[in-house]
Amino acid sequence: MDESSINRFQASEHQQRSKLSFFPLVALIFYEVSGGPFGVEDSVRAAGPLLAILGFIIFPFLWSVPEALITAELATAFPANGGYVLWISAAFGPFWGFQEGFWKWLSGVIDNALYPVLFLDYIKRSVPVFATAAARYPTLAILTALLTFVNYRGLTIVGLAAILLAFFSLLPFAIMGILALPRIKPRRWIVVSIRETQWRGYLNSLFWNLNFWDKASTLAGEIERPSETFPRALFAAVLLVVISYIIPLLAGTGVLDLHREDWEDGYFADIGREIGGQWLKWWINSAAALSNMGLFEAEMSSDSFQLLGMAEIGMLPRIFARRSKHGTPVLGILCSATGVVLLSWMTFQEIVELLNFLYCVGMLLEFAAFIWLRVKRPDLHRPFKLQLGTLGVVMFCLPPSAFLVLVMCLASMRTIFVSCGVAAVGIVLYPAIMFVKSKKWVEFAVDTEIIAPPPPPEQDHGGQQQQQLIQLVPDDRGGDQHRELRGQVS
Repeated sequence: MDESSINRFQASEHQQRSKLSFFPLVALIFYEVSGGPFGVEDSVRAAGPLLAILGFIIFPFLWSVPEALITAELATAFPANGGYVLWISAAFGPFWGFQEGFWKWLSGVIDNALYPVLFLDYIKRSVPVFATAAARYPTLAILTALLTFVNYRGLTIVGLAAILLAFFSLLPFAIMGILALPRIKPRRWIVVSIRETQWRGYLNSLFWNLNFWDKASTLAGEIERPSETFPRALFAAVLLVVISYIIPLLAGTGVLDLHREDWEDGYFADIGREIGGQWLKWWINSAAALSNMGLFEAEMSSDSFQLLGMAEIGMLPRIFARRSKHGTPVLGILCSATGVVLLSWMTFQEIVELLNFLYCVGMLLEFAAFIWLRVKRPDLHRPFKLQLGTLGVVMFCLPPSAFLVLVMCLASMRTIFVSCGVAAVGIVLYPAIMFVKSKKWVEFAVDTEIIAPPPPPEQDHGGQQQQQLIQLVPDDRGGDQHRELRGQVS
């Protein structure tokens, strides 16, 4: 079977798999970014009610909306698994594409190590035995294995589970908001003390609860009609995330007198008891625990499909591109699960600060690629495009970029040192993998160094859309390779 036949078979096989539709994608993006208001309590503890409320109203316009718009443009221009790895490679070459993939994958695994730990933190409030090491660590391992198996079973199952979990997790806060209305005193919302504000904790809390909008781009190849579905799902998820934060904050800070030391992870359950009774506390605790499961599944899906996408363009060995009978990347899932287990010893604050720093570096590179592709590739087909000229996109990227630099400047020296170590590993790892590839010690999918996006779909004479077959072939400028149209599959 020649290369063209293989590619045709893979394209046909890919089309037969179930694709993510609008609502499962919204739920997955919601869990990539948020999962509910669990964790926003730290913003009140660090800065008080007024700054916490204003932060979750204003910050989405300074950060979340710009990141979502940029993600929508680039993900629809590059509708394939790998997401930001493809964008960076197209703009700056495969070396920087690999670095972006390494940083983002590692930050995702670090983030995912948090969720089984948080699940047990909520459960131990009702079942104290999980506070002991003898019960905690075996349970973490078993829980990670079970959640990994769910991810292995396919994106369709993960998407459906995300919808059900989102409904269960958000409904108690809607009820809490309604029950709180007669007892809210707006004067409690305007309490602020600038001198007592812990700016590092406050900004890290905002950033951690409102980032990762680009993560779902690594699944672009698994989305039904990505050019239409992805932008709509992103904007719906932005609205859902902001509402899910604001309602509990307004209810909790408006009903109770401020005791900042009480505002820690899990405090919304106590607020629920005060507003609605013990039944609401139990529901919120259960919702918090299960929400961490949704976060875990969404993050692992993105991380594993990112590795699959990198393997499909030759950055990783071909084995990373192999799928199970359910269409899931087996080795990518196993690597992500192993990283979660190895990193589960880290504390909450260490995880948040480290992944924020790595994520900031990656996002700065994405903003640079967004501008660079606008300048160097004005002909790039963009089904969704931000209607700004070159100067406009530069100005559009300045405020979020400034915030990224601010978050990085507030990081501890330990975080900076560890992040530099991670960057050094990535710099060494890429040439090592390319050396292995050149020696042909391990099989790679393709030999590619330059990545260009596929052209837009065409219509045949009967009005039916034809699938374009994208194949990696040599270009005219030497031995490097790029994506170009090689044929069509009806």
